[in-house]
Amino acid sequence: MRFEEKVAIVTGGGQGIGKAVARGLASEGASVVISDINPEIAHKTAEEVEESYQAKALAVKTDVKKRDDIHNLVAFAESEFGRIDILFNSAGICKRIDIQDISEEEWDEMIDINLRGVFLCSQAVMPIMKRQQQGRILNMASLAGKVGGIAVGAHYSASKAGVICLTKSFARALGPHGVTVNALAPGPVETAMIQDWPPEVREDMARQSPLGRIAQTEDIVEPALFLLSDAARHITGATLDINGGILMD
Repeated sequence: MRFEEKVAIVTGGGQGIGKAVARGLASEGASVVISDINPEIAHKTAEEVEESYQAKALAVKTDVKKRDDIHNLVAFAESEFGRIDILFNSAGICKRIDIQDISEEEWDEMIDINLRGVFLCSQAVMPIMKRQQQGRILNMASLAGKVGGIAVGAHYSASKAGVICLTKSFARALGPHGVTVNALAPGPVETAMIQDWPPEVREDMARQSPLGRIAQTEDIVEPALFLLSDAARHITGATLDINGGILMD
C-alpha cells in the first residue's frame, strides 16, 4: 500500500474533499488525524475511517485561524505517532457575494481561513518534516484562484490565488529537505460548499466543462493521493488543474 506506516494530518477532514482524501489515505495504509472546526463531524469521520479500513484515525477540533490550535494539532499528532509525513490543507470556506458587497469582516474571515490557515499549518509542520528529511504538503487551491472566480466571491478567488503562490514559496523553502509542496485547483465540486448555488448557476458551470458535469469528491481523491505519494517525488511547486476542462492551462 502506498501510505503504509505514514502519518497524515487532514484539515477540514470532517466533510467534503478533506473527508474523501482522508478515507483514501487510510485505505492505502496511512494513520490519519482528522482536523476540523466541527468536532462532531471530525469524530464521526474518524470512526468511519477506523471501521472501514482498520486504520488508526484520531479527531482533533481545530480552528485554523488560531495559531495555538494549529500548534496543539501538530503537537498532538507528533506525540501520538512520533512523526508527520503528510499535511493536506483542505480547510476552507466559500461564499458567493458580489464584489461591491464584501465587508471588511467577510474579507478578513476568508483570508484568515483559506490563506492564513494554510500558511500557519504548513509553517507548523516544517520543523518536523525538515528533521525527518521527507514529507508531503498538499494545499487546496481553486480554479477561481487562476481566473478570478466565475461563480464565487472575489475574496475567495484572492485567497486561492494566494494559496497558489504560497505553495511555490514553501516548495522552495522545503525542497532541500526532501519535502514536496503542491496544490490542487479544482473547479466546482459536489460538496456542501456549493449546495446553496441556484440551479441555473450549477447548470451553467456544468455547461462550461467539455465533460458536461460538476466534479464529485472522488474525482479529486486519486490526483491528491498521487501528489502525496512517492510516485510524485520529483514534482513540487505545482498546481494541478482538476476542472473538467473549464480552464485548459
